[in-house]
Amino acid sequence: MSRYLAAIDQGTTSTRCIVFDRAGAIVAQAQQEHRQLTPHPGWVEHDPDALLANTIAVAGAALARAGIVAADLAAIGLSNQRETTVLWDRRTGRPLANAIVWMDTRTEALVRQHAADGGQDRFRTRTGLPLSTYFSGLKLAWLLDHVPGARAAAERGEALFGTVDSWLAWWLTGGPAGGLHVTDVTNASRTQLMDLATCAWDPSLLDAFGVPPACLPRIVSSSAVLGKIALAPLAGVRLAGILGDQQAALVGQTCFAPGEAKNTYGTGAFLMMNTGAAPVASRAGLLTTLAYRFGDAPPCYALEGAIAITGALVQWLRDNLRMIDTAPEIEALAREVPDNGDVYIVPAFSGLYAPYWKSTARGVIAGLTGFATRAHIARAALEATAYQVRDVVEAMASDSGITLAALQTDGGMAANDLLMQFQADILAAPVVRPRVIETTALGAAYAAGLAVGVWPNPEALRANAAVERVFTPAMGEADRARYYRSWQKAVQRSFDWAQ
Repeated sequence: MSRYLAAIDQGTTSTRCIVFDRAGAIVAQAQQEHRQLTPHPGWVEHDPDALLANTIAVAGAALARAGIVAADLAAIGLSNQRETTVLWDRRTGRPLANAIVWMDTRTEALVRQHAADGGQDRFRTRTGLPLSTYFSGLKLAWLLDHVPGARAAAERGEALFGTVDSWLAWWLTGGPAGGLHVTDVTNASRTQLMDLATCAWDPSLLDAFGVPPACLPRIVSSSAVLGKIALAPLAGVRLAGILGDQQAALVGQTCFAPGEAKNTYGTGAFLMMNTGAAPVASRAGLLTTLAYRFGDAPPCYALEGAIAITGALVQWLRDNLRMIDTAPEIEALAREVPDNGDVYIVPAFSGLYAPYWKSTARGVIAGLTGFATRAHIARAALEATAYQVRDVVEAMASDSGITLAALQTDGGMAANDLLMQFQADILAAPVVRPRVIETTALGAAYAAGLAVGVWPNPEALRANAAVERVFTPAMGEADRARYYRSWQKAVQRSFDWAQ
């Protein structure tokens, strides 16, 4: 059997391909960023063709760096930025418009329109999700209403909808020449069009959102042999796993038991807790979602706290304010001061997600005095991530009744020691950083490997887990309470800025 597995991790700001061995160690990887298109305030788009081109490019580069060819791969898994919405022509494969990214807020009027009849939680019982600009269903409805001819084409099945996993899987397996139009249960659960209990498209939801069934992908398991890749350089490799990025990280962290949780620090931050075989309704502003489904086994569910802006705030300091040249430089700059100087940043660039769900919130910098420097701003930017994670941890404890014993971390910002230590301090709980922090890609590789028999069962994956460092709390309770109290005051200042 082939010695390696590969994973495509198509994220919000870049696309990676990582080659893993059977011990879950990285053999080689390649990464390429793509442009963030912002044609109007609150709008965020991606070029779907660029995402596909980058996927092919990084796959070739990763194989070359590993010194292997497609035949050396047992299978490939795919993880993706979730709610980002693509609509394309079945015959030509061309996008009908740019992809609408998950953080885009153009559907605010549609949210208000649907919430007017039944409130923000109108569909939560069936979908686990509040009405929000975040999810795919309303983005698709917007495209159908604003792209000329799109609705009629969708009704005929000539326009296809999908999140980015569907777009890539369709092209990789043949595109117009018989490509697979599929999405897995985790991505389908983020459209607000799927019934959590049945894991099937819900006709009443499709009717409410005005979505034609003919344009929808087939819902499949997260770990199953779906077909073979038709495009070089991966031609002939089995596509055997698809997971939304945060669910992929949960699998990569081997959180297979109820109560086990991870937090991924990327463009946004996403804390997810496995809740087992039954969906748990949230009372504290969290999302109820699919965690994964392996083969024909029953689906597993999770609670999730989604935070829109974490790493994106660092990118904003780099690209818009030009305070730093590269993202990693923020740690050294923040270390120039011993504390935040009473400066707090609430990065509500596209509203606030869990646990607040305030689409009209906007970003604020609070507590500025003449004493504040760029170093204080840098430190406040890092601390904003940790405070937002604490907000979600407290909501999750309220919903689950489980006090967090330790936080498993991954994602690019997990490499920042200052942030990880402050996270432990503000949570009053240990923060655990694994040896492989690219657990999103690892989870996709695990899903693919399980489907083709590289590993016999999910429990066998736990042997691959390795800890790089544990950050233990070192802050006194009085300081912890003071910092968090000021953070909560700053959050209140961000509410209802947009009308």
